[in-house]
Amino acid sequence: MDIIESIKKRLELNEATAKKFHDIEISILSVLNFQDLCESLLTKISDIFNIPLVWLSIIDDSSVSEYIQSITGSKILASKTQFLTRKDFIDITGIKTANTTTNPAPLLFNQNIQRFSQYWPALMDNNIESLAIVPITLDGTIIGSLNFGDPDLKRFEPGIDTSLLEQLGIKISLCFSNVFAHERLRFLAFHDPLTGLVNRGVMDRILKRECERAKRYKTDLCLVFFDLDNFKLINDTYGHDTGDRALIIVANVFDNLKRGSDIIARYAGDEFVAILPSTKSFQAKEFAMRFNNKLSQKTIQSGKHNFNVFTSHGVASLFENNCETASELLKHADKRLYQAKKFKKNKP
Repeated sequence: MDIIESIKKRLELNEATAKKFHDIEISILSVLNFQDLCESLLTKISDIFNIPLVWLSIIDDSSVSEYIQSITGSKILASKTQFLTRKDFIDITGIKTANTTTNPAPLLFNQNIQRFSQYWPALMDNNIESLAIVPITLDGTIIGSLNFGDPDLKRFEPGIDTSLLEQLGIKISLCFSNVFAHERLRFLAFHDPLTGLVNRGVMDRILKRECERAKRYKTDLCLVFFDLDNFKLINDTYGHDTGDRALIIVANVFDNLKRGSDIIARYAGDEFVAILPSTKSFQAKEFAMRFNNKLSQKTIQSGKHNFNVFTSHGVASLFENNCETASELLKHADKRLYQAKKFKKNKP
């Protein structure tokens, strides 16, 4: 009778545990952004299972790392997410990160736990006696893990059944895949897929907004229209893949030079637009000169050939050029760009 009662209690406990896992799965399946997904995982698992320490470890060159690192203002993620190199992840966990058709099994440890101390966030309590590491994958590639720590030595004792943890890892991986696809689609709706800069449609809306703001508060606003020199020749000579690399380098130089308030857009093909709030025309010209100087230092290699990319530009100021609308400002800068390119062609 005692054995039957013991089995019955064990079954009831397993059923209750399985229901808790199910509740967590239901709560995350419909989430479509990384902040809500990560915060939900970190808080709900801790609350539902009474696990004192729950955190995420994300490989810093993984597909999701940039999205999660871009999240600001979340105290939960700031204190319970750690980014580490792929090598460190492999060295610490022993989990290979190559493509796999199945999720690696969860890992359990309760001996010499302090050797994993670099695996949890710096501000986290070191009072951990047992540890569970649940790998997370995206499209068959390891991107990190969800981790549980407990001061109870037997909480995650090696040898206990990890089937529910394994199922949770699979569901979390599916959720990460869904959220990544959603975030990527949302990103592409506003950004150029090659360079990552905002696209023309977004630029038009931002420029209109900045023009209205500048007129309302009587603050300077400049626009610089850039165009790559001889870009067709680059494509014809070295191929479109090399041309794409040139455009990406241009975007990277812009990204390193711009201020937080500046907006850089890929307008079309090899044309770029810089929207510079609170900037006078002479300052915009200085920005263009700094950009061209930095760009001229970037050498592009194609086979045995090396070459540099140069641009022409045109600057327009909302007030100095008496522009009434965003369209007028853009047209004025485009006109100045045309004049600059014509001057270069006629220059001996």
